[in-house]
Amino acid sequence: MNILVIPNRGRSYNAVRPEAECYLSIAKAGHNVTVMTVPSNAYLEEYKKSDIKVLMLKSSKKHSFAVIKQIHNYIKQNNIDIVYATESNGIPNAAFGCIGTKAKMIAYRGTMGGMYKTDPTNYLCTLHPRIDGYICISDAAKDNVVDKVRTNIKNKCETIYKGHDLAWYQAPAVERETLGLTSEDFVVLCIGSAREHKGMIYMINAMSHLKECKNIKLVLVGDGFDGEPYQTQIKDTGMAENIIQTGFRNDVPQIAGASDVLVLPSIREGLSRAILESLAYGTPVITSDCGGPTEIISDDINGYVVPLRDSKAIADKISYLYDNPEQLKLLKNNAQNIIKNELSHKQTAENMIDFFERMIKS
Repeated sequence: MNILVIPNRGRSYNAVRPEAECYLSIAKAGHNVTVMTVPSNAYLEEYKKSDIKVLMLKSSKKHSFAVIKQIHNYIKQNNIDIVYATESNGIPNAAFGCIGTKAKMIAYRGTMGGMYKTDPTNYLCTLHPRIDGYICISDAAKDNVVDKVRTNIKNKCETIYKGHDLAWYQAPAVERETLGLTSEDFVVLCIGSAREHKGMIYMINAMSHLKECKNIKLVLVGDGFDGEPYQTQIKDTGMAENIIQTGFRNDVPQIAGASDVLVLPSIREGLSRAILESLAYGTPVITSDCGGPTEIISDDINGYVVPLRDSKAIADKISYLYDNPEQLKLLKNNAQNIIKNELSHKQTAENMIDFFERMIKS
């Protein structure tokens, strides 16, 4: 196959690695892969060292005539079979670029929500009529996509979990002392942003129910929590001294490795990368019943699922693990199993090749 990819251009190496490594594996399997990206792509040097051909996009804009023309001409000149675009800035340019070509245009969906049949602008991006199929990060994300796309591609939307490789997570966990923690602390990690659907307020409020856990610490990773309303909410918990705000970090997996449990309090979620990174480091997960994560986390196996928007339920599970170190140890021992057995990078790459081949024949 001749495959053109317009990938995630994320600022974090760890953030783009699971996706990027799939393209490297597909190329190693004998397929011709070209990546069109921007100079700031966190995986650019790895792409350049591989068998993949790397080209720079002529613009980083969401709708760029120069990029559309660039993609269109490349498809024509190189007999491209598959165009795969994975982020909102790449999908519309790729879809327009495919017009008038035989290439199958496949988009990626890693979240729930955000697709609206009543919004005309969606037909210039996620509902573009030139999109031939979707790869979805979870069944929950797939259900949302199938509900929105046109009838003739509903059966061309497929769940392919973004697998990981435990070999990627051999770097030592961060030293707790660098985060203001001690070896005696019970460390709860929560990673997100100030967007409402990430539900961070429910984790923050959970701390107000954990005052009897004297050495508990919440490490809050992400942008936007140094302003309001978060600073007032943190103060109102009465546990502000136990809440550590790190801002954006590139070493989230290593922080997970130094934590006792990860909490994902989202209202909706395709499948958070932080969950898989934490499991890869042997750190169990408490997640809200928010979609994709519930396909990965099983009660008393590798974590717990709690109701949406329920700070007390989050606190109760944290408190239970705080009081029951043997149960925490059991969850930690099980955490990596799902990565090894069901969510491996190797399986993801094989599934992508199979889906691409079936799309070409369709």
